Amino acid sequence: MTQVIRRTLPELFSLVNFFKASTEGLPAREITGVVYDSREVQPGNIFVALKGGNTDGHHYIANAVERGAIAVIGSDALSASLPVPYFRVEDSRKALAEISAAFYDFPARSLTMIGVTGTDGKTTTSALIYSILQAAGIRAGMISTVGAKLGSEELDTGFHVTTPEAPDVQRYLSMMCSEGITHVVLESTSHGLAQYRVGSCEFDLGVVTNITHEHLDYHGSYEAYRDAKALLFRFLAETQPKERNTPRLAVLNKDDRSYPYLHELTRVRQATYSLHPGADLWSEEVVQNHDGLNFIAVGKGFRQAVSSRLAGLFNVSNCLAAMAATVYGLGIDHETAAAGIASLSAVPGRMERIEMGQEFLCIVDFAHTPNALRVALQTARQMATGRVIAVFGSAGLRDRAKRRMMSETAIELADLTILTAEDPRTEALEEILAEMSEAANKSGGIEGKSYWRIPDRGKAIRFALSLAKKGDVVISCGKGHEQSMCFGTVEYPWDDRTAMRAALAEFLNIEGPLMPYLPTQD
Repeated sequence: MTQVIRRTLPELFSLVNFFKASTEGLPAREITGVVYDSREVQPGNIFVALKGGNTDGHHYIANAVERGAIAVIGSDALSASLPVPYFRVEDSRKALAEISAAFYDFPARSLTMIGVTGTDGKTTTSALIYSILQAAGIRAGMISTVGAKLGSEELDTGFHVTTPEAPDVQRYLSMMCSEGITHVVLESTSHGLAQYRVGSCEFDLGVVTNITHEHLDYHGSYEAYRDAKALLFRFLAETQPKERNTPRLAVLNKDDRSYPYLHELTRVRQATYSLHPGADLWSEEVVQNHDGLNFIAVGKGFRQAVSSRLAGLFNVSNCLAAMAATVYGLGIDHETAAAGIASLSAVPGRMERIEMGQEFLCIVDFAHTPNALRVALQTARQMATGRVIAVFGSAGLRDRAKRRMMSETAIELADLTILTAEDPRTEALEEILAEMSEAANKSGGIEGKSYWRIPDRGKAIRFALSLAKKGDVVISCGKGHEQSMCFGTVEYPWDDRTAMRAALAEFLNIEGPLMPYLPTQD
């Protein structure tokens, strides 16, 4: 159920900042929705024309009007008049966020909004905060790249590694208001921030995990990518007072290279976390074993033992970030925060173990950046008594520098590496693998001995298992929880966890799922 207050065109436009003119003369027609895809327009909708990398919504304005749009918002001057009002704005994406929030009666103003950004660890940190909120008895919701949760209910969102567009975000927030939820954790990607998909979300708390190398194909430079992430902390200063009156707080990682920059630009109260003393919250006596992590969280006036079932020392930082946000930002006591961390057993596709009775460890992880791959392989090394066998690729039409960096990392940290497909899109998979292979060779790898190129991901996983012995770790990185892989412009159903189980079933000669189909099998 969504919380929509039916308003006419003049009423709705009187509520948004981008429209400065008088609403007199606007047709008093009721708005039935806000859309940005002309194919989804229904009678009574407002159509917002967006400019993207491959399409320009302004080319489809006539189609939207034919389908029943009663008003259009865009950033271009039109050469011909329309039979419906056209509102030209400076930034149509920002306008989309504002008009969507107004249509759903500004749901974020009734919620405590917690934004989580960063290159790696966003989803895990979001899940940890959500788990702490539940442990504290708070009715919480979460929107992440894995999906959306309304209390105990999970929604099938179909997200693919990014924040949904503004109308969907506002619709989910409205649903949460209707269900009596009071706090929402919203994972905010750099695209989601830069494109205002999380605009008008009235953030109360902002949390950053780290800002490393990622999405430079879109942002152009590390500085521009960092600036996109920093928008979350700029948004904090713009949030107006709410009835719940949660104090604004920025939670910053003092160990990350982004800290000095974010510390300087943030205009609200700050709390820092670190793996070392000198922050507002830090860790001591860290121990990692096959069951997870144990450490002491040291904060203002407390020392709290923390146990987590999550694997990897990098998750100590994620736990500290979640604890800093909830203890310092929301006033939850440190014992409850620790209980919430302990209750989270796993995050889908994040160092997720696949057990089918094999003598070696199999893991599926989402690591698709150089830093994430590094920490995933370091964690795998700590978990292995034998060798580390890595399976991964690098996406097409994305940051090409990652291909070299990830290959270099694998040759350095894994014993054996299989380079394979990961969303090649319209690029030639053979050329992507050739770039990765060249970097592997330059780093001392020997093809056919320490690394292999196997284009089909299912075959690559099978081959990795054929190499594995007792005590080894086979880790498949890059896809994690995702449910598809893109070849050309087609999304083929694919789940790395299902693929790993299928390959294990064949390897062990037991019943199991079928290997999902990819065109590389042909």
